[in-house]
Amino acid sequence: MGVREGYATFWKRLSPRWLNIAIQTFSLISIFFEGYDQGVMGGVNSSPDYDITVGIGTSDGTITSTVHQGGIVSVYYLGCIVGCFAGGWLADRVGRINGLFVAAFFALIGGALQAATQSSDFILVARVVTGLGTGALTGITPVLIAETSTAGHRGGYLGYVFIANYLGISIAYWLDFGLAFVDGGYSELRWRFLLAFQCFPALLLLAGIKLLPDSPRYLASVGRHDDAREVLIHVRGQYDSTVEAEYLEIVEVARESTRSSPIQFVKILFGFGGKPGHHLGRRAWLSIWLQIMASWTGITAVTAYSPVLLKAAGYTQLTQNGLAGGINTIGIVGTINSAQIVDRLGRRKCLMGGALGLFAVNLIAGSVYEGSRAHPQNASNYAPAAVTMLFLFNLIYAATWGTVAFLIPTEIWSSDMRAQGNGFGITGWALGVGMTVLVNPVMFGSLESRTYFLFAGLNLLWIPVVYFCKFVPLCEADVCVDRRAVYPETAGRSLESIDVLFSTKSPLNSAMEKAYTEHGDILAERGLSVNSDMDADEKRQIERIGNASV
Repeated sequence: MGVREGYATFWKRLSPRWLNIAIQTFSLISIFFEGYDQGVMGGVNSSPDYDITVGIGTSDGTITSTVHQGGIVSVYYLGCIVGCFAGGWLADRVGRINGLFVAAFFALIGGALQAATQSSDFILVARVVTGLGTGALTGITPVLIAETSTAGHRGGYLGYVFIANYLGISIAYWLDFGLAFVDGGYSELRWRFLLAFQCFPALLLLAGIKLLPDSPRYLASVGRHDDAREVLIHVRGQYDSTVEAEYLEIVEVARESTRSSPIQFVKILFGFGGKPGHHLGRRAWLSIWLQIMASWTGITAVTAYSPVLLKAAGYTQLTQNGLAGGINTIGIVGTINSAQIVDRLGRRKCLMGGALGLFAVNLIAGSVYEGSRAHPQNASNYAPAAVTMLFLFNLIYAATWGTVAFLIPTEIWSSDMRAQGNGFGITGWALGVGMTVLVNPVMFGSLESRTYFLFAGLNLLWIPVVYFCKFVPLCEADVCVDRRAVYPETAGRSLESIDVLFSTKSPLNSAMEKAYTEHGDILAERGLSVNSDMDADEKRQIERIGNASV
């Protein structure tokens, strides 16, 4: 066996448990980029040497152009939009693993260029390149997780993977906390090392991502049915009728799939493109608006501007940096909680409950800051309450919107459009975060801490939007409680059967559930049953694969 062949088949030597751990580990590394870049610019913007280099501030750290500052931060999200669609299209053509490999290469080059920044134009280009890589990584990774997870644990598995999002934010802040001690924070090393650090996980991805097998759904879509079955058996750790039924479902749907074009996403936005009867436009706009709402809960203000908010609370620079790291570290706890509840409670309850909690936190935080402004002599008494609200905000967001907004777009797309279709969700994320990052400096410059009241109002608005639009109504035992809904619950249903929900012309949930009841059994619709398409020799061969994987 050659070195290259042994490298590509290394996953076969892993037990099912360690194979799933490996998939989740590299997915964690991949999602790390999204969180790290959200958190890193807070520390970079606080570095006076960086402010001078790119022309947005003075040597004492005073920002002279908040619009310029916000533009440098937000242009990254333009690269993310392009990267998520380009990466999704590539992943549908050459596989999830190869798509992640190419994306990691762009992330590596972008990180290196950012660290070598010499001017404003230089970093603008570097951040676009980084965005291309990060957008592709963030778009493809949830698809890989969804396509290798069981129907009952998709939400939980993705929740655990998105721990890396907050881990990235936390590491960015803790690194800045440590580097702030070098030359009193005025060192060039402070911001250049922060930007260069993201090259390390990129190198890990490039070195190890091809040790993993590709998704069974992708393998089936390109006609590699035996490989798809082998991977599925290995990740499930057994061979039984349930696994075989899942495999047959995957293959049957894959046979009907068609390759998407690079510009198909444009057609979909206007209600065209895709196979007749699949109503991809509905799915696209759901994905986009869900992420925009998530961004406007106020998360980017807390993430990227927490040092500024803590300064307003009266804390010293050293304490600001330490608390900012702690605020984002608490998001890890929230994401763990999300992994425990998202499959049990359903997507809709998580969204509405999260919005209600964030409304209360923003309202209290704004009130506390107002009290501090009105009574500056008592600012130190108000500060602990303000910090508590920031901690609670990240905890609640991570447990609800932070996972669900990324989960739904990976579930509602048909198999032949899942990687590229997930780009609509990432586009919504990039648009939402990009807009808020761009206007946050302006809002805080004009409204100061009253910006919290704006975010409180928006979170209150999201509750009726989710309730009346019924993006994802709660279902119990596959029976939806409210039949007026537009979008059904996806928890507990196979990715292939979810497609049936969108086969009806009517957007009402009653029609969608009726379609699912009548046609949701993919195998029965095609007159198939488990093992019906295998002869005795093939059955024995598959059983040997199953026994070997165990």
